[in-house]
Amino acid sequence: MSIETEKQFEGMKAIGQIVANCLELMKSSAQPGMRTEELDLVGAKFLEEYGANSAPIKMYNFPGSTCISVEHEGVHGVPGPQVLKEGDLINIDVSAELNGFFADTGGSFVLGQGCSEKQNLCLATRRALKLALKYVSHGKPINLMGKEIEKFAHKQGLSVIENLGGHGVGNSLHEEPEFIANFFVKKDNRIFKENSVVAIEPIISTGARILVDKGDGWTLHHPHFFTAQFEHTVMVTKGRPFIFTKPTIKAS
Repeated sequence: MSIETEKQFEGMKAIGQIVANCLELMKSSAQPGMRTEELDLVGAKFLEEYGANSAPIKMYNFPGSTCISVEHEGVHGVPGPQVLKEGDLINIDVSAELNGFFADTGGSFVLGQGCSEKQNLCLATRRALKLALKYVSHGKPINLMGKEIEKFAHKQGLSVIENLGGHGVGNSLHEEPEFIANFFVKKDNRIFKENSVVAIEPIISTGARILVDKGDGWTLHHPHFFTAQFEHTVMVTKGRPFIFTKPTIKAS
């Protein structure tokens, strides 16, 4: 999507704030003993309250309003009877549509007290997103951002997931530019373009490079390594990108 009108800009701001606040509410609502389907219901009710539609359901008939991935699950986890435990690594991805505008956000955290490996992974991935956004501006090569994310991850002793990446968003959940890699792709000669809307989402692991189907047709995981993700929907400018998915509430 390329934003050309004030109506488009305000539409993206509205849905961006909704998904961002939904994510924060879900993070603060997560408790040991809660089933992931119960946590998903928190998100579903919030989206409904603001008139937004779950993008995974709307676009892909996903069996949940949000994606909730736990422990060795990396992304696209299906909410269900799984019970959350103290110390679990949880990744929540919230995407939704309002009045024809789509926004996408996500974040990972450790529930309560967890091991330093998981905590450090979450911290590093959050920092990777902050770093990535410095390279999202008009005219900059898309693969430069990927190069810097990959370099940062390796310095932390971590790896980048190579079969997942960012994407264009706005008029639909996934659109051009497709697959914005979080690693250096030499042959990718695309550049970020002013006013375009993109989802930037570093996905970093304690050792995995590829996530595979867990067996349900949706959830991607690695049986031996942990994975974290942080994501913002932004508009490209000539300077710092405008972040649509900044929450106005904070997880407690």
